[in-house]
Amino acid sequence: MALADSTIMPRILRMALGVIIFCSADQALAFNIIAPAENSTLKAGETITVKLDLGLHAGLEKVRYFWYTEHGDTLVEQEESETTGTTPGSKIADEKYFQKGSASTLWGTGHPVVAVAALVSTEQDHPPFGGQLPVPKEAIGTMRLLAVGKYPGGRLEGLAVFDEILVRVEPEAELITIEFETEKPLHLGRGGQTAAYDKVNALGQIIELPVVGVFADGVVRSIRPSSAGSTYQSSDEKVMKILPDGMLRMVGNGRASITVTNRGKQASLDVEVELQEDPNLPPIADAGKNQTVRGGRRVVLNGLNSRDPEGGALFYAWSQVRGSKVALLDVNMAKASFLAPDAFERRLFRFKLRVTEGGYAREGFVKGGADSLPAYVDVVVEP
Repeated sequence: MALADSTIMPRILRMALGVIIFCSADQALAFNIIAPAENSTLKAGETITVKLDLGLHAGLEKVRYFWYTEHGDTLVEQEESETTGTTPGSKIADEKYFQKGSASTLWGTGHPVVAVAALVSTEQDHPPFGGQLPVPKEAIGTMRLLAVGKYPGGRLEGLAVFDEILVRVEPEAELITIEFETEKPLHLGRGGQTAAYDKVNALGQIIELPVVGVFADGVVRSIRPSSAGSTYQSSDEKVMKILPDGMLRMVGNGRASITVTNRGKQASLDVEVELQEDPNLPPIADAGKNQTVRGGRRVVLNGLNSRDPEGGALFYAWSQVRGSKVALLDVNMAKASFLAPDAFERRLFRFKLRVTEGGYAREGFVKGGADSLPAYVDVVVEP
């Protein structure tokens, strides 16, 4: 028993010392990305020097850096070495690994599996816990850069050691042409459609326009988000209605031409909608009020104020879009929850809620009606 105590006590003391170091002075509480600067403009494909302000931080084992699109889901964080069959690179974390299946509708199944670090840095690197970070060559528009610190042996597990900034990425190469990665013309409904749109079965549903730009450097980049510089126009808003970031809502049967403009180039996609004529008001997602909480508290995300104007039942889908990954529970319920990690300074977590109409079938409650636009809620965790 004495031997056990002699091995356990030093470990406890080391953990306590680490906590004291964090809490002893304001300078000790730093974990901030200082280069690149927040909202700076970077070149796609370039290599930049990333730096951290760690204050008096002690005992860090490594820092991992991840690239995300602005509204991409935050994923389970892994290093290249933790994922078999991968090679280090500069890919975007939420675009590198996809499950097979449709990714074209708002509720598609083609979601990434894990986030793979673009850079893993230690104290021996230059600068310490920073270094040479490649900017994804496919990137364009607003991007998130997430830095996550890790302590050896799981020490101080549950402490939020991360920082995240937004930057703008621009390719130096000229845009040559705009293309649509789908059949042309695009048929939605009974007129026949590709497997990518096999979930389209009701007016009011939303699809994400699969529009890409072919650039002079040979890179094909997704230019769907508005931050990539794209604007949209529908020839008939009674058939296809333009929503933010290249999302389209099917509001009626008929034909419409969708025109995309970016960097002086234009392209159009003809769309034919042939669904059951059942006028349908879309549901409205409400992710609740922003919250400020202390670390260690259970946080409840409340979507109960979401509603269907026609009184129908709703299917809920919560996801995380800012901050280091947390274990979010009950993601398909009106209320989701997670345990706020302990923090040594204010840290932002953002969550997205989408709802769609649903109903009951032999297999239980299923979604299958009109979709809402995404709603967002911020949770700030304080020490």
